[in-house]
Order: sequence, then structure tokens, then C-alpha cells
Amino acid sequence: MAWNIEYYSPELEQEVLGIPEGLLARYLHLTELMIEFGSNLGMPHTKAIDKGLFELRLKSKEGIARVFYCTKVGKRIVMLHVFVKKTQKTPKKDLKLAIQRMKEVSNDES
Repeated sequence: MAWNIEYYSPELEQEVLGIPEGLLARYLHLTELMIEFGSNLGMPHTKAIDKGLFELRLKSKEGIARVFYCTKVGKRIVMLHVFVKKTQKTPKKDLKLAIQRMKEVSNDES
């Protein structure tokens, strides 16, 4: 059974689809692999961040982006937040937003 990719909101899906072309191509390639093989592709593609929170690591000539995600029962991967990195460290506000959204998704039993 293949994995299913979902988005926190339709706005987030549009935001992800709006990242620079090279990063988007990388995102689409890695999500195809996630659908086939599961949410943990290992470094350098995916990395565990916090209890249940992971990041999809995107890199291309346009720069570096991260997509935070979590998994749910039934082979569901939920994309929570996307941002293009401008510094080495992940901004705290982006991490806090992803954690908040993960809690909302976890409490939602749909």
C-alpha cells in the first residue's frame, strides 16, 4: 500500500507549489519516493527534528528549502510548513509554527 501525502491547508499546498522551480522539482521527486517507500528517506533527504516532527530537505541552485511534516496512522504524511532558508539555523518562528500545526493535526481525528 502506497503512502498518501496531505497538506495542513490548501494555502500551504499553494505555498509549496510556489517555491522556486529547482526546489519544487526536488520536492516533487522526493515526495514521489516518500509515496513509494515511506516518510523516512534518511539523510540527506529527511531528518527527524522533534517528537514526531520531520523535515524534508530540499536543495537546488536557487537555494535551500525545508518542508516540515508529520505522519499519521494509515500511511499518511501531512505537510505542515514550508520555508526557504536564508541562514544556517532554522528560524524559531518556523519551527514553532510547524510544532503548533503538528499538535492540531494530531488532535484532529479525521
